[in-house]
Amino acid sequence: MKIVFFGTPEFAIPSLKILIENNYNVVAVVTVPDKEKGRGLKVEPSPIKKFALENKLNVIQPENLKDENFHNQLKELKPDLGIVVAYRILPVEVYTIPVYGTFNLHASLLPKYRGAAPIQWALINGEKVTGVTTFFLQQKVDTGNIILQKEVAIDDEDNFYSLHNKLAQIGAELVLETVKRIESGNFEVKQQNEMEATLAPKITKEICRIKWNQSAIQIHNLIRGLSPVPGAFTVLGEKIYKIYKSKIIELASQQSPGNILIDNENLLVNTNDKLISILEIQPESKKKMTVKEFLLGYRKLIEEYKKFE
Repeated sequence: MKIVFFGTPEFAIPSLKILIENNYNVVAVVTVPDKEKGRGLKVEPSPIKKFALENKLNVIQPENLKDENFHNQLKELKPDLGIVVAYRILPVEVYTIPVYGTFNLHASLLPKYRGAAPIQWALINGEKVTGVTTFFLQQKVDTGNIILQKEVAIDDEDNFYSLHNKLAQIGAELVLETVKRIESGNFEVKQQNEMEATLAPKITKEICRIKWNQSAIQIHNLIRGLSPVPGAFTVLGEKIYKIYKSKIIELASQQSPGNILIDNENLLVNTNDKLISILEIQPESKKKMTVKEFLLGYRKLIEEYKKFE
């Protein structure tokens, strides 16, 4: 079976890796063009391109997915199946080229959390269970017929990074099983229930700002859902502070939301109901640090401003 693989970030690597390890013929890896990154604006390839080149795979990087030259490149490969893992939205002219069509791996139990940030929103919303889904592409994003799904428990200590890695590995296993089912013809699809659909829109800067007048559990879930990237943030004295790890303290807030308490080596913040203990924090233009390290250098600033905004 000749496979064209579409992907970009690290999340896609385990899925491509498992296909190679099982001797599937990946005739091309399609990814985004190289981009300038960092302060030096050094041109960097996507993580999936780096992995593909290390494994001597053919890489295609179209600027425009509707370009006929790109379509002809794919047609010349005569692919049997297309697989998408964290790539751009494919036009119908592309995903219908393979003989058996194209399926997508999505990091949620569809139809829940359709969109760009399913892992983050599952954590932000305090879900206890999420999962991975493979489904055939159709024109409306994340709405195609489901092939396979697998549930994954969300642990209390999970943040975006740990859950991302967990879903990437389990998702890779589901991709392999899906390919085997399609290859053998031993599969059935089911339509998504539109009544159960929820959205997981792109994470914006405004979403990342902590609102201390929310409940402690809402704030705690926001912090872990955005850790380590892009990071939930707050403001103290007109400077931004990113918070990467927190713990809920089972004590009622005694002051207005955002007010800070220093208790020995603990940094506590009042919310709408309980106190939150900050465990890892990063001041603007500084490195990430433990709360103990932070208090060594910023205790006077905290005593001056007294409140996160």
